[in-house]
Amino acid sequence: MVESPSKAKTIAKYLGKSFDVKASVGHVKDLPKSRMGVDVASGFEPEYETIKGKAKVLTEIRKAAKSADMVYLAPDPDREGEAIAWHIFSELKVPEDKVRRVLFNEITEKAIKAALAAPVRLNVNKYNSQQARRILDRLVGYNVSPLLWDKVRRGLSAGRVQTVAVRLIVEREREIAAFKPEEYWTVDARFEAKEPPPFGAKLIKIGDKKAERIPADEAKAAVKAVEKGPFSVADVKKRDRRIEPPAPFTTSRLQQEAARALRFTAKRTMTVAQRLYEGREIGERGAVGLITYMRTDSTRISDDAIADVRAFIGTQYGPKYLPEKPRVFKTKARAQDAHEAIRPTTLELPPEAVKAYLEDDEYKLYKLIWQRFVGCQMAAAIYASTTVDIEGPKKHVFRATGSILKFDGYTSVHQETYNPEEEGEKEEQLPSLEAKDVLKLLKIEGKQHFTQPPPRFTEATLVRELEEQGIGRPSTYAAIISTIQDKKYAEKRKDTRFAPTELGTITTDLLVQSFPTFFDVKFTAGMEEQLDEVEEGKVEWKGLLGDFWEGLEKTLATAKTEMRNVKREEVPTDLECPKDGGKLVIKFGKNGSFVACTNYPDCKFTSEFERLDDGTIKLQGDTKTGEKCTSCEGGELIEKRGKFGRFIGCTNYPECRFTRAISTGVTCPSCNEGILQEKQSKRGKIFYGCSRYPNCDYASWDRPIKKACKECGSPYLIQKMNRSGPGKTMCPACQTVYAGEDDPGGEGGEVAPAA
Repeated sequence: MVESPSKAKTIAKYLGKSFDVKASVGHVKDLPKSRMGVDVASGFEPEYETIKGKAKVLTEIRKAAKSADMVYLAPDPDREGEAIAWHIFSELKVPEDKVRRVLFNEITEKAIKAALAAPVRLNVNKYNSQQARRILDRLVGYNVSPLLWDKVRRGLSAGRVQTVAVRLIVEREREIAAFKPEEYWTVDARFEAKEPPPFGAKLIKIGDKKAERIPADEAKAAVKAVEKGPFSVADVKKRDRRIEPPAPFTTSRLQQEAARALRFTAKRTMTVAQRLYEGREIGERGAVGLITYMRTDSTRISDDAIADVRAFIGTQYGPKYLPEKPRVFKTKARAQDAHEAIRPTTLELPPEAVKAYLEDDEYKLYKLIWQRFVGCQMAAAIYASTTVDIEGPKKHVFRATGSILKFDGYTSVHQETYNPEEEGEKEEQLPSLEAKDVLKLLKIEGKQHFTQPPPRFTEATLVRELEEQGIGRPSTYAAIISTIQDKKYAEKRKDTRFAPTELGTITTDLLVQSFPTFFDVKFTAGMEEQLDEVEEGKVEWKGLLGDFWEGLEKTLATAKTEMRNVKREEVPTDLECPKDGGKLVIKFGKNGSFVACTNYPDCKFTSEFERLDDGTIKLQGDTKTGEKCTSCEGGELIEKRGKFGRFIGCTNYPECRFTRAISTGVTCPSCNEGILQEKQSKRGKIFYGCSRYPNCDYASWDRPIKKACKECGSPYLIQKMNRSGPGKTMCPACQTVYAGEDDPGGEGGEVAPAA
């Protein structure tokens, strides 16, 4: 028995007709959805029930087990897989000595048959570790979440790990808000030697004083002092710098590199990796598992895999690319070393050989894994690193640094994506220089800089932070990141970096204030270590739960009475209601903060608002369309914003509920009947779709502009929408690009009014 149908299909091909391979399609039993399902009084006894839709699966597995000589349970080799195995065992109703656990790290014929030849008993400690995690999460979710429903709004959730992840994002945002930039200057010069290329250098010393970050007046004085020269090379230091290859991928490192190199989300990476692991149809070979198990925090490689890759490197690249000894990478202290690092299952299938059989995402990720694995056992890259000190007038010293690749080593196969946040500026190539060489000054200037706040998290850096802080495990990172976005606690900005929502900030503050211990980073990391110790048989799982619950229960009792009730809070303002003159107060609703009249329900005025830098607030006035409402008397149509984006509504709301979508005035290019309208996706991203949907499903991320192309006469133009915001305006037919005053999508242009 395995978890997925695709894995079952691949394994069945290896084992032949003497085995009946069944798939559980994931978990078959779980705690109930409608209640906590944990009997605290009876020693945290869990109440498992069959998951909806899995009764038929269990019936088929039971039927097959009764007629089998032996039952092999082979879900994934981790805690979740162990729980699936135990839950199926509990439903089989067959003797224990007829059931064995089978563990393999890759889905290849050799690995599957080796695992079947050496089956093991079910691992009760690993199962109890999974049970403890599941119950911990249930105790938090089913006891803390109702508090948020009562104090903030219904539907919110508190997660033992997800709340800590949001806390990291909230605290980073506060660091950014509190950051006070400090001005500093550098003096940058550009020189030319006898041979090209020209190169840059920075002022580093004035006499014996460092001059890398200096005040404006010193920078200006330095420029004036040296601008007439002369300049000569004072010293040239050359050394070889060895760059060792990075370790093979763990789950978190794969997610980070896929985010940087391929722009994959963590969820997308894990979905694609799962398919590569379970098996893809590769021509005459049939279904082949292409990579090893993709949930691991170990960098260990099996002896057989090391032997294979060293033979491959020696044959394909030559002896100079092969180190004398295999590389062994250090695995972090608490890593689960039962699994190998993520690697290809065979070197007989390089990426180009299987490209035709894989989807584009699968090929890209497989290539990344392949190159990282082969590269990790190759020779170091060697750079000739050069540091040049240049002496100018009055003991002003400039420094230039550069590197030239002498031997590409592992970089001939794999290069990590450049990350300026970690690596700084890239070095440039220097010409051949010797001491006393005279240099020509091409340019010199003082440059103003400001210290920068810490950057917001990307998916890659958030995964790295979770890993470094010991929060969660490799199998949970993708789910954590998806959950905090689905719950609207954090959102990605246009630059793909995370910022907390108002809801995320409020919820985090309430939970951290009321449960300071349980949502603390160190406490959460410590709990992960204790769960590891349960798996190792060092900690009794029900004792761990008892200690946790004792503290949580006491804190819950206090929080129920002392936690702020945001739902009922009304923060007074100095603003008057434009409808009846009553005072406006700030309230918090399902779409965030808004202002409302204190004379409610007699006056139902509400409005969004903007908080200015000085702490005051300004109403965000509705944009008038100049049209009268056709559904009521006296109403005017205005542009409004709601849960699903912008729309046109009546000023007499709620008495008049007339609404319509915002039109671009551009005829749909697909059906030539409908009009393209502004819409909003579930993720909050603006797109443009046909008004005849679902009869016409045309949609585009690019903004249509009702203006004819001056080159080809196309009835409309488009403004490309990039990750960083609005891009160039162009004709969709002839590709003419509009810029400057001719750009109807830019500040200098004129956009046709919406129809």
